[in-house]
Amino acid sequence: MIGLSMTAYSGRDLSGLEGWVRRTRKLGFDFIEILSEWPHYLTRDNYRLFAEVLDGWGMKRTVHAPFSDVNIGSFNDRLRRASLEVIREAIELAAELDALSVTIHPGHCSPISVKNRRKYLEIHRESLRKISEWGLEYGIKIGVENMPRFVILDAQTCERLWEILGDVEIGVTFDVGHLNTTTGKFERFLEVLGDRIVHVHLHDNRGERDEHLALGDGTVPWVRVLPRLPRVTWALEVNDIESARRSLEFLKSLH
Repeated sequence: MIGLSMTAYSGRDLSGLEGWVRRTRKLGFDFIEILSEWPHYLTRDNYRLFAEVLDGWGMKRTVHAPFSDVNIGSFNDRLRRASLEVIREAIELAAELDALSVTIHPGHCSPISVKNRRKYLEIHRESLRKISEWGLEYGIKIGVENMPRFVILDAQTCERLWEILGDVEIGVTFDVGHLNTTTGKFERFLEVLGDRIVHVHLHDNRGERDEHLALGDGTVPWVRVLPRLPRVTWALEVNDIESARRSLEFLKSLH
């Protein structure tokens, strides 16, 4: 099942959502990944609009929880609680929308977490346990996403993501483009975490930074990677609808 993320939606508000969804449906996508980020957060005020538009065009949905200014690994209790509340609301609304899964970001590093690695890991896992419990409560699959190369981000390798997750019963969202900016060890990622993958993000880059290019426009070795990916939901995370169209054509050319 192939979907399109709202990274490809350029509207500053949701007035153009139905027209955009219509175009994605006609291109052949099966679902939309609702990206709950500014300027169109998924909220209690607008989730019915998402449901109406997506149901009207026969589109399933996944949800990407907010991540900007959110840190589930924060040492500051108030900031961490606020971050968790934001994620809990995203899970609740995803359940209302009958979403297939919710993607979350792991915590990210700060000066204090770098100096106190063991405590940081403890805090991180405590947050993930809560999120895992909410996933079970609301009947939603949760995937923790591997991060791209960037100075404060965590979980940039499969080994580090595995360490963070530990014994927490929670899934993984495998972002292929992100891994291309770090180790590029796709087979290793699938070997270590393959059984936990509940969702996949597809986009391309040149290996240096997180560009979200159309598939085939960067250096991801798609011929090698695609046949090995688990048959879960795959969401294209590209920058515009034209990149989405070209990415679909690229995928078809490989089959």
